[in-house]
Amino acid sequence: MVECDALEPEEWDLWDRWMHAQRLLLQEIDRRLQAEFGISKAEFSVLVTLLRAPGREVRVVDMAESLGWEKSRVSHQLTRMESRGFVVRTESGASGRRTGIGLTPDGRRLAESAVVAHAGNVRRFFIDQLAPEQAAAISAWSDHMIERLEQRGERGGAGAVGGNASRA
Repeated sequence: MVECDALEPEEWDLWDRWMHAQRLLLQEIDRRLQAEFGISKAEFSVLVTLLRAPGREVRVVDMAESLGWEKSRVSHQLTRMESRGFVVRTESGASGRRTGIGLTPDGRRLAESAVVAHAGNVRRFFIDQLAPEQAAAISAWSDHMIERLEQRGERGGAGAVGGNASRA
């Protein structure tokens, strides 16, 4: 059996408060996306990935890699979004198979509007709540954690397309 270092009560408290604050922040930002635009966090992530992609179109497999999702999850999400008129499947490659996905004009307008509102909500509920030294500490800590965990292979890379869907 592997032994692990036990956490002290104040360390558990720190971890619990960090997780609680993070959960509440993400719930509020996600709630705003739903209330203001009628879209889920998953839909927003897809829209942002397409908005940032060259030509606003990507292959489904690249979308899956960029988002860190299984291909089947991406396919199901895209089917729902296609039925809502946000995305359209496209032919990709010499085979002519429908392996790509692009934004419809409605999807592009929605993505552009949602990104602006989302940025405002991130500012209101996160950025504006931090003193400059707090923001610097969080940024440094985040960079350290990303570097450490990506080196250990505990987190996949950002992917070939979009790269920062996590900013969604």
